[in-house]
Amino acid sequence: MKDYKKYYHIPATPDEVYATLTNPISLQLMTGEKAEMSTEPDSEFSLWDGSIVGKNLEFEENKKIVQQWYFGDESSESIVTMKFHPDKSGTSLELKHTNIPDDDYDDIVEGWNQSYMAALYEFFDE
Repeated sequence: MKDYKKYYHIPATPDEVYATLTNPISLQLMTGEKAEMSTEPDSEFSLWDGSIVGKNLEFEENKKIVQQWYFGDESSESIVTMKFHPDKSGTSLELKHTNIPDDDYDDIVEGWNQSYMAALYEFFDE
């Protein structure tokens, strides 16, 4: 199992970024795919029409989202924590993804960079 941590700069305020990532309509507009999301802890979520699924664990409005991502039959919990920090260009999004299965690591990192965060950046850069 591996961990991944990176900071991304998003051209929007932390409250705008948080609202986009917790609203299923915004997520669908951002990704172009069906999304299911709720800000209720222990609720299930689905992004990119089921390509990413898991459980919402914790929300701190405009500051933090914590989720468990599912990887088949893996027994260790894969946890995603996103923290939103204001900075001069909008938001510094601190991403930490723990317990990524070794075989999935490269694909997950590429997905974070080329799909998830790229789509979020483009959503606000238009």
